[in-house]
Amino acid sequence: MSGRLLIVEDDPRLGPIMRDVLAASWETELRASAEAGIDAVLSHGYDAIIVDRRLPGMSGEELVRELRRRKVGTPILMLTALGELHDRVAGLDAGANDYLVKPFEFEELSARLRALTRDYTRPDEGVAIGSWTFHPLDQCIDSPYTGRVLLTEVEAAFLAVLAAEPERTFSREYLLSAVFPRGESPTTVETYVHYLRRKTDRDLIQTIRGSGYRLGTPA
Repeated sequence: MSGRLLIVEDDPRLGPIMRDVLAASWETELRASAEAGIDAVLSHGYDAIIVDRRLPGMSGEELVRELRRRKVGTPILMLTALGELHDRVAGLDAGANDYLVKPFEFEELSARLRALTRDYTRPDEGVAIGSWTFHPLDQCIDSPYTGRVLLTEVEAAFLAVLAAEPERTFSREYLLSAVFPRGESPTTVETYVHYLRRKTDRDLIQTIRGSGYRLGTPA
């Protein structure tokens, strides 16, 4: 077993299916509302939490914010039927570690959960960024203040491009084509720069006026 998993999903079909499918690898529990999810988290320990963004009453985003306000650090994967960038960022800003857009394949859901709960204690070199250490394969960065910070796949890919050539300034156009799928708006780059800074340190990425972005040296 991979550990204890809480699923907060009100869909009467999807919730039980997720619970039963993931039960092959996890000790799963299902709750149908944010309020019931909070009660479960505060009463039991979990290794990962899946939260649907659209829940009756308190939304999934509000649930995540409340858990983070209560200092619950359990990795959270948010499910959303809304695939627009601003909707995904809203979930991440609330405190979720990753998101998955419905409909999804259970193989991908399982892979996302494995990534969120992977054992990061094994030794590896990592990439030093100031006093921080970036682990691109593990999709995380070690903070000198708070410990491990989980990154999404896109955040890790974005930071990996900058870290590969730390002295280089990358244009927005280059970063857009190197990291994001076709069709994303140029403002996507600024959005992810903002999100990485918010998750880590404002000096992690430097803005070079008129040119683009480069790796910073956060304390």
